[in-house]
Amino acid sequence: MEIESHCDLVEVAETSDETKITFVELGLRAELEEACSLLKWTEPTPIQREAIPLALQGRDVIGLAETGSGKTGAFTLPMLNSLLAHPQRLFGLILTPTRELAFQISEQIEALGSSIGVKCAVIVGGIDMMSQSLMLAKKPHIIIATPGRLVDHLENTKGFNLKALKYLVMDEADRILNMDFEQEVDKILKSIPRERRTLLFSATMTSKVQKLQRASLVNPVRVQISSKYQTVDKLLQYYVFIPLKMKDVYLVHLLNEAAGHSVMVFCSTCSGTLRTSLLLRALGISAVPLHGQMTQNKRLAALNKFKARNRGVLLATDVASRGLDIPHVDWVINYDIPTHSKDYIHRVGRTARAGRSGKAISFVTQYDVELYQRIEHLLGKKLPLYGLEESDVMSLQERVAEAQRVAKMDLRELEDKGQGGVRGGRKKKTFDDGNDDTEMSSGVRKRVRNSGSSGRKK
Repeated sequence: MEIESHCDLVEVAETSDETKITFVELGLRAELEEACSLLKWTEPTPIQREAIPLALQGRDVIGLAETGSGKTGAFTLPMLNSLLAHPQRLFGLILTPTRELAFQISEQIEALGSSIGVKCAVIVGGIDMMSQSLMLAKKPHIIIATPGRLVDHLENTKGFNLKALKYLVMDEADRILNMDFEQEVDKILKSIPRERRTLLFSATMTSKVQKLQRASLVNPVRVQISSKYQTVDKLLQYYVFIPLKMKDVYLVHLLNEAAGHSVMVFCSTCSGTLRTSLLLRALGISAVPLHGQMTQNKRLAALNKFKARNRGVLLATDVASRGLDIPHVDWVINYDIPTHSKDYIHRVGRTARAGRSGKAISFVTQYDVELYQRIEHLLGKKLPLYGLEESDVMSLQERVAEAQRVAKMDLRELEDKGQGGVRGGRKKKTFDDGNDDTEMSSGVRKRVRNSGSSGRKK
């Protein structure tokens, strides 16, 4: 293991030492090792091997590692270890960029801390402030929050403060700052004690993250497991070059090919996600949308349906590209190429997790060539063309055209009810009936006639 000093940072390269090590040998208490074994965490991942001992020594840590590398355990375990040694309410705060990631971290903390009685509260937008105030009044041990909603409570909830906080974690710090939470993060940093432990985890080290590091960390150690942007070895990556107007036809063909597998399809806009899910539903393909303009209950319901395999396809914006751990995703399809190349790494990282294999296919139209070339430059390699039989794809054209017409009508119907949430770029009133916005659409009721083999039946 090389340790290279530079300024006040220590760079730790990935260790080549393959000897097995236990969580107790890292310095964690036996209760936490038992909790890890219940979660089937048999041994620490590289980021956990390097970051946990440093955090237990009381050092501030910057953790840089690829998606799916076990970062959540790397910051959760040392925090719980400290909490066991010094029990205290309002002990730790974890900031995340998205609501879904906050709930996922909460699930892991509750699983790890169930035997030791750890109480945590999720404080995110889209949920009633009053019910959250009551949760905060009970003074949980750990708060998992999005920055905006936490600032609302710090400013407006009587009797709530974080003046005794001992641990601050910022997960996906690069994304927190990319989503323009800088002002909120500044307010939070001013509301918590300077004497604390800070762990900052990020997939990429941007200039904004370096600025945040200077503002919030004391003599930190940087643990960098992966020095260049990369995707895991078991991930098969391809591209398909197609005309823009044929994207839907190619998507339906690929989903038929992926029958029986779980597929995530990434779109660039909320309206695109909704429209495409209506199109697939009209063809009898069990798809569910997930985007930022759905209510929080609907977002969680959509995610749970996909996790439980009640839906074979999850159509999502980049709200689902970071941090979400759904082990059974077999395929990722980039229906729209991401504007930022690094988002590609996070999107395709939803598959081939925890040693499994996976497939990622990107649609490249005549307008996407430059964006796609940037992705290949970032990966440092050319991706192969995915082999498709043109005649098979074109045989679906008529049925897809009819489904597009049905989806257009359904979208208009939803918008007229104020349920679609995406007309003219304005956020519309949404109904919270526990279903996602396409569940009750007429496209599900009046399947496209004679769809034959064009989709999997629900």
